Amino acid sequence: MKKQSRLSHVRNIGVAAHVDAGKTTLTERILFYTGASYKIGEVHDGAAHMDYLAEEQRHGITITAAVTKAPWRDHLLQIIDTPGHVDFTIEVERAMRVLDGCVLVLDGVRGVESQTETVWRQRSRFQLPALAFVNKMDRPGADYRRALAAIRQRLAIEPIAITYPLPEQGCVVDLIDRTRIGFVGEQGETLVCEPCPAPLWDDLADLRESLYLAAAELDESLADSVLAGEIPQPRALRAALRRGVLRGRFCLCFGGSALRNVGVQPLMDGIVDYLPAPLDRPPAVATTPAGEPVPVAMVTDGPLAALAFKVQLWEGRRHVFARLYRGVLRPGQTIAFATPSGAIQREQVARLFDVDAGKKTRIEQARAGEIVLLAGLRHAATGDTLCDPDQLVCLERIDTRAPVLGLAIEPAAGTDEEKLLEVLDKVQQEDPTLRVEEDPETGQRLIRGMGELHLQIVLERIEREFGVRVRSGRPAVATRETIRRAASAQVLFAPPPNPDRRQLDLMARVGLEVSPLTRGAGEPIGWEATIVPAGAELSAAQRAAVEQSLRATLAAGPLLAAPVEDVRVGLREIELFGPGSTPEALAAAAAKALRQALEAADPVAMYPVMRVEVVIPEGNLGTVLGDLQARHALIGGTERSGDMVALHAEAPLEVLLGYTTTLRSLTQGRGHFSMEFARFDRA
Repeated sequence: MKKQSRLSHVRNIGVAAHVDAGKTTLTERILFYTGASYKIGEVHDGAAHMDYLAEEQRHGITITAAVTKAPWRDHLLQIIDTPGHVDFTIEVERAMRVLDGCVLVLDGVRGVESQTETVWRQRSRFQLPALAFVNKMDRPGADYRRALAAIRQRLAIEPIAITYPLPEQGCVVDLIDRTRIGFVGEQGETLVCEPCPAPLWDDLADLRESLYLAAAELDESLADSVLAGEIPQPRALRAALRRGVLRGRFCLCFGGSALRNVGVQPLMDGIVDYLPAPLDRPPAVATTPAGEPVPVAMVTDGPLAALAFKVQLWEGRRHVFARLYRGVLRPGQTIAFATPSGAIQREQVARLFDVDAGKKTRIEQARAGEIVLLAGLRHAATGDTLCDPDQLVCLERIDTRAPVLGLAIEPAAGTDEEKLLEVLDKVQQEDPTLRVEEDPETGQRLIRGMGELHLQIVLERIEREFGVRVRSGRPAVATRETIRRAASAQVLFAPPPNPDRRQLDLMARVGLEVSPLTRGAGEPIGWEATIVPAGAELSAAQRAAVEQSLRATLAAGPLLAAPVEDVRVGLREIELFGPGSTPEALAAAAAKALRQALEAADPVAMYPVMRVEVVIPEGNLGTVLGDLQARHALIGGTERSGDMVALHAEAPLEVLLGYTTTLRSLTQGRGHFSMEFARFDRA
């Protein structure tokens, strides 16, 4: 019971939002009010506790997800502050994968923005219960009710207000306790509670009614009292609302201004009252080496099961962040994990650490439900399941996105070539969305990432952390290929005569057809082949050779040697010769047939298309619209919020390179935009 009681007082939560909504500012207040930090660090001063990387302090944004812990009301809040910029979305993805709940931060003026929707989709994928904090309510144009309406419309969940912000008075109204809470003291650390004045209470009738009806949906006894016109008891309200949050029925909303120290403590109470403990979440589901699903209960007395969700270079050494789902982990313990290829790897954990942003503290054990840092693992990578060697299981891996932008790079000093290769290998291990490739035509080394800022930060870190100066070329977008019509080809592979070998074994004939598919279609290879002579069958080696050959050919198309997507390859006929064509002969015939079919199917190049949100002053709307249309952007719609307009569009990534500078020029520095990858499509 003691172990369960301890876990019931833990909240593993993430703070997520669109860039510049105030996530880190909010987290700084949480750390200060809980006593975990003795002062508040401001992002605009480059002094935020959670933004500990030099690049974060220089650019004023969060780049890497930072972990910290804070005590509140006899509970332990384990918090991950995530980036808001879309280039670092993998940080949000892998944080959401190991959390139990999240706090979504919204800008009170701009409401739900493009990256807000992205992180909400990431949250939805893992079915995380969520609270919302509508921040920056002190700014001109902020509108709490409008933000709630945007949550309902764009996030497709019912928002239920728990507090109502009155930033001009430095207070919020608690709709459950019927109180007005003021925040006084130098940092708003002292709360002053008083009954809510009747006129103000009457003005909030619509929000109170929504709150009571939402609770009544989850509790029949509450429904009777609400219908009778009675005011429900706060304790019963909180219990019903908690059930609704855990089931994903609605999103409880709090308002305030983190920068002005208004409304943060009620949100912290909400994290304890409404978000789940590890034991409140459904058991994780893993698979055995045989592929059978098995539940992984959150207990400390079972065999170890932990997910490595992030690799990080710390003081030049490789460390691994892991969330324990079962068992206990101690220094010196041997763990095992299955690699993506299926091989089983064994390693020994050298040391364990508790983490507080950029600081680590050595600990002697970690238990189920905790997030810790491991040292000594040389091969464990993002998504690997660390287990007891005698009880191998695999938890769901972490999805990564393909990079869309590339840079040609070379060391500034020719003597740094080997050192650069070593550094790039380390950085790739840390960042699954980064790829290092070699251009087959020019021989140049390329790094590919999620955007201009992503690649810029990588190069800055290489120079600062490893002392390697790098020269880079102009960004180049990633490409794909597809086809515009169906085509077929039939190839007989017959090598030159060789009297020393059986000629028939080296022959094979393959007939296939290719046809275009819709964007983002699935498995490209269909086995409908007739085997000749009648009654013959392909061996496992022959079948594998054909499939590997087709996939290798699809990896480099006929136009740009780029991967081929949205194409269906249908095998129609395979003819074997002699006792049986060799796998090599079949592979050669299949590759040649597919190449001929692709060349005859009107191949076309595809480029990254981005979803774009541009926020500008209304007076600049015509100028910016004209500029976007000149860039071949497809305008999807506009939304007005005060004197600002949000434009939603789709545009090729290539024409958006350097767009930040152009937009600032067109709007006298007041406009900003964000984009996320939508799909590869024809220009």
